[in-house]
Amino acid sequence: MKTDYFKYAIDNLLHRKMRSWLTVLSILIGITAIFALVSFGQGLSSYVDNISNEAGRDKLLFQSSKTQAPGADDTFSLKKEEIDFLRKVNGIKEVAATYIKVAETEFDKQKKYVFIFGIKQNEEYKLVEEAFTLKLDKGRRLKHGDKFDVVLGYNYQLPSKIFKKAIGLRDKIKINGKDFEVVGFYKSIGNPQDDSNLYITDEAFEELYPLLVDKFQFGIARSEKSVASKELAEFAEDKLRRFKGLDKGEEDFSIQTFQQAVETFTNILNVINAVLVLIALISLIVAGVNITNTMYTAVLERTKEIGIMKAVGAQNKDIMMIFLLESGMLGLIGGALGVACGYLIASIGGQIAVGYGYAILQPVFSWALVVGCLWFAFFIGAIAGLLPAKQASRLRPVDALRYE
Repeated sequence: MKTDYFKYAIDNLLHRKMRSWLTVLSILIGITAIFALVSFGQGLSSYVDNISNEAGRDKLLFQSSKTQAPGADDTFSLKKEEIDFLRKVNGIKEVAATYIKVAETEFDKQKKYVFIFGIKQNEEYKLVEEAFTLKLDKGRRLKHGDKFDVVLGYNYQLPSKIFKKAIGLRDKIKINGKDFEVVGFYKSIGNPQDDSNLYITDEAFEELYPLLVDKFQFGIARSEKSVASKELAEFAEDKLRRFKGLDKGEEDFSIQTFQQAVETFTNILNVINAVLVLIALISLIVAGVNITNTMYTAVLERTKEIGIMKAVGAQNKDIMMIFLLESGMLGLIGGALGVACGYLIASIGGQIAVGYGYAILQPVFSWALVVGCLWFAFFIGAIAGLLPAKQASRLRPVDALRYE
C-alpha cells in the first residue's frame, strides 16, 4: 500500500510537469544558497582547526591590547627586560619575541608596503615558525649572520600578485632603500596578508630600525605540558602588569592563549555564517508558501478523485499521506538539485578564491551537510503541504463526488 502511495504521488507530479518544476525551482534556490554558504563555513572552520593543531594549543600570545594586528600599533612594544621577565614566570617553558613593522618594499621599480618580521636565529626561530605555521617552500631558512638576506611569503613567486613580475631565488629587492637577496620562500598560509610578509634576521631589522632595538611588537610563549594555558595566560598577565607597575584595567598589552585568539575569529565567523544562512532561509519560506499554494490547487483539481478513493475504502490517513508525500517529494527533488547546484557553485567559488590568494576560502562537503540539506528540504515540503493534506483528508465522499 505504501509503495502505491509513492507511485501515485510521482504520477501526479509528472502529470503537472510545469507547475511541479516551478515549485521545485523555488526550493532549489534556497537549498543551493544554504549548501554553498554552509560548505564555505565548514571549510573555514576546518582551516581554523588545522591551524590550531599545527600551531599547537600550548601557546601564549603577547601583543598590544589596542589592535589584533601585531606591529600595527606604533606606540606599543615589549621591551627586552619584559621578555626576560616572562621567561622566568612559572609554567612558561620558552619565549620568543619578534620585531614587526610595516616596511617599504621595492622590486622592478614598483613599491609596496607590507609587514616585515625580524626574528632571532636561535631556538626561538622554531617557536615562531610553529606559531605562524611557516613551512619552507623553496630555498633555505635564515641563519645567524644573514644580515641582508630575506625569506618571502608565498605570493611573491606569483606574477601580478604583489609585484607585476614574479620574484625568484637570488633576486634582489629593496627594503627601506637597502638591498636584500631572496634566499627562500614559505609555503602558502592561505590569505593574502600572511602570504605577503617578509622575514629577516633580528640583526637586519635593527639595522633598518635602530630606534626599535630590543623593543618587540609580538611575543610567543610555550607553556609547560602540565600547565593549563588559559590559567597561565591570566597568571602571566597579572605578573607582567605588576612588573610594569600598571593598575588592573590599564594594561597596554594582552596575553591570551592561541585557542582564545582562534575563538575570537571563530565567533565572528559563526555570526556571519548565521546571518547569511538566515538570509538564505527567506527563500525557503517563500518556497514553502509556493508549495502550500501548489498543493491547495492540487486538492481543488482532484476533489472528485479524492471522493472516488474514499468511496472505495481509502481512509483519511491514506489521503493525507498521499498529499504529504507529494509535497515532501517536491521538497526532496528541489533539495537534491539544490545540493548539486550548491556543490558546483561552491567548487567554482573555491577555485576563484584560490586565484585571488584566499586559499583559506575552500568549501568542505561533508555527508552530514548533504543529508541535512536533503532532509531539511523534504521537511519544508512536507510541512508546507500539511494544511492542504488535512483539507483533502477531511473531504466527505458525497460532497467530493458532487464537486464540479
